[in-house]
Amino acid sequence: MEVLAEPIKQDGWMPTYDQRAMGQFNVFPINQTPGSFVNCKPYNRKGFYKVSLLNGNTRLYYADKDLEINRSALLFSNPFVPYSWEHVGKEQSGYYCVFTEAFFDDHHQIREYPVFQPGNNTLFELSVSETNEVSLIFQRMLEELETDFAYRSNVLRNLILELVYKALKMQPSASQPYPESNGAIRVTSLFTELLERQFPIESRSQRMRLKFPAAYADHLSVHINHLNRSVKKVTGKTTSQMIAARVMQEARILLQHTDWNISEISWCLGFEELPHFINFFKKNEELTPKHFRSKHC
Repeated sequence: MEVLAEPIKQDGWMPTYDQRAMGQFNVFPINQTPGSFVNCKPYNRKGFYKVSLLNGNTRLYYADKDLEINRSALLFSNPFVPYSWEHVGKEQSGYYCVFTEAFFDDHHQIREYPVFQPGNNTLFELSVSETNEVSLIFQRMLEELETDFAYRSNVLRNLILELVYKALKMQPSASQPYPESNGAIRVTSLFTELLERQFPIESRSQRMRLKFPAAYADHLSVHINHLNRSVKKVTGKTTSQMIAARVMQEARILLQHTDWNISEISWCLGFEELPHFINFFKKNEELTPKHFRSKHC
């Protein structure tokens, strides 16, 4: 649904220069007009924050709400809140930048800004003058990427923060709830997407962060009871059952296909204590993790 243009004059998604810092930041134009074709694909890299300038008639979908903008808008998103947007009209233009939390390092705690926190509104309608101001900020980002200035990363961080502060001075756009049946499907779909984003576990340093239904409800900006009702209505299973099934699936994979010890697997799957993981696994598999591994390896 979300369509984003590929960067120009690059072999991959990031420039080859300044690898350490620039591997954590990039900026792209969005430009598609009637009769033209742009090599586009959804932007779905994990772990990236994103700020987008969307010009034209745009519809945003998140949790059990949708929101339509008839002019330009500034959109903020973080790695843990699934959403999608689409251009309703034919003409598409604007910009977006992506960056990691590590790009800010010790300078700022980017996740603490309201525009990146779960439960807060993240889409801001822009006037013509505001659109021009925001466009100039993105253009300055593009220009800065072409320089070899020693403090280029600092300039780019400041430009991101300029967008954040500009948004914090604005009133967010109002949203409307989906019809009840569509809302349940939407909430369940986004819950499932958020659950799946945490997998596969590919290293010992990677950990499942969202383990309980309340955490998913917070990230989706819905009440826990609404989440539970929606998931039960659509899947026939409880939210907890859905989470447990996915955790068990990953536990079996890690036990069979890695040489990690059981304590490491337990930690990666979000368990604070090893006995809790052993009891959880035995309840669902009728075998301890150790016996399961010896039986299947």
